[in-house]
Amino acid sequence: MDLKFASIYYSQQGQILETTEIGSHHISLREWSDEVKRLARERDAIILAHNYQRPEIQDVADHVGDSLALSRIAAQSSASTIVFAGVYFMAETAKILAPERTVLIPEPRAGCSLADSIDADQLREWKSQHPGAVVVAYVNTSAEVKAESDLCCTSANAVEIVAGIPSDQEVLFLPDQFLGAHVQRATKRENMHIWMGECHVHAGISPQDLRRKAAAAPESELFIHPECGCATPALWLSGTDDLPAERTHVLSTGGMLERARTTRARSVLVATETGMLHQLRKANPSVQWEPVNAKAECVYMKMTTPEVLLRCLRDGTTEVEVDAEIATRARRAVEAMIAVGASSLGGE
Repeated sequence: MDLKFASIYYSQQGQILETTEIGSHHISLREWSDEVKRLARERDAIILAHNYQRPEIQDVADHVGDSLALSRIAAQSSASTIVFAGVYFMAETAKILAPERTVLIPEPRAGCSLADSIDADQLREWKSQHPGAVVVAYVNTSAEVKAESDLCCTSANAVEIVAGIPSDQEVLFLPDQFLGAHVQRATKRENMHIWMGECHVHAGISPQDLRRKAAAAPESELFIHPECGCATPALWLSGTDDLPAERTHVLSTGGMLERARTTRARSVLVATETGMLHQLRKANPSVQWEPVNAKAECVYMKMTTPEVLLRCLRDGTTEVEVDAEIATRARRAVEAMIAVGASSLGGE
């Protein structure tokens, strides 16, 4: 069935405002969703969508979450095909943890500025300058970089992972400088070296954005992702009149969802990619959820459109492959993280 698509536009509160015709035919969101699910059944596929995907992609997925949680779901699923609506390193991680499955990424050009900030050759050179150092890689890295690392971490467990390394060993932390600064501040570790990478979207959420929005909404809680350029200043300011400690929370995306379900705040300012607002609004519709920076949108995450997802399911494009030797070494780094403890199960 050759369908053309309606592009869906959402208001700030996540409500559908209108549909716009693309192509020669107009179909409803329900028709598109039904066709996606029909094709998924035919292909024996499970659809996984990252929290930063478009709302309509999140709503049609079987599971929505952070990249590591979704990769674990991929590994545990009985489906023969995994469709990962996210960016490329995420689909790679799913393939690493589920090597026997077919993993498809709807848009193979969907990259990540943070993952691209370091490659395996650069990491090998950095390691040569610090022999014996323990390499801790954020999960937002390529398979080749994970393969050169000793441990992976997420934003939820990075402090625990680094704190568990013997204090006399150097640590190379990569690639996110803002998450690294948060970890170093929390662990007070002096022998920790941080790669100067960043997610261009999170880096663009500035301390000035945060202070301005917080000043305009003095009763709002603040949910701040540790990848943000405002994260460390927020912790420095926490406890002041600008950012009272009781309403300032540095959280992974999973942590944001957990707190969203129990918060009694009437409004919450959110410092992360704006796609996260859709899940937060669904988790607690009584709260007014507002972005700290409404322009914090990842163009790579938004490359998975309704048309692209349907084409992926119809044509089986594009399959993700990871070299077996690289996958084995990368899997060790991920499994070493999981072995640290139950609290390491948190995601980005």
